Amino acid sequence: LKAGGVAGVCVDLILFPLDTVKTRLQSPQGFGKAGGFRGIYAGVPSTAIGSFPNAAAFFITYENVKSLLPHGSSSYLSPATHMVAASLGEVVACLIRVPSEVVKQRAQVSPSSSTLRILSHTLYQEGIQGLYRGYKSTVLREV
Repeated sequence: LKAGGVAGVCVDLILFPLDTVKTRLQSPQGFGKAGGFRGIYAGVPSTAIGSFPNAAAFFITYENVKSLLPHGSSSYLSPATHMVAASLGEVVACLIRVPSEVVKQRAQVSPSSSTLRILSHTLYQEGIQGLYRGYKSTVLREV
């Protein structure tokens, strides 16, 4: 739990500026209007808040599913066991990751808005479904 959470936070925070640049390059309004290189850490609060539980959920699910699946002495089952456990880990982790990503990406292309304002606006305008926009495609990509 702790190791997975800390590892996830470290990776997410170190790579955050690259993710911001990628998101702004993909923005329909264009890189410059989406903020360019200004506010390169816009949206980091949602990542910081969601990163630990996201990584922890993945590793807890992965380890528990792996322990429940058959893992006898035959090595041919080992890759399948890890694939199934990791896939289920991603499905669970995406329940946390996707809302965090939605808020983060909206903050990255609108750096003048606060994370809390974006979260409340999304919930008000789109409901809880708005926070899970892209859940299925994210799970398919991760699995």
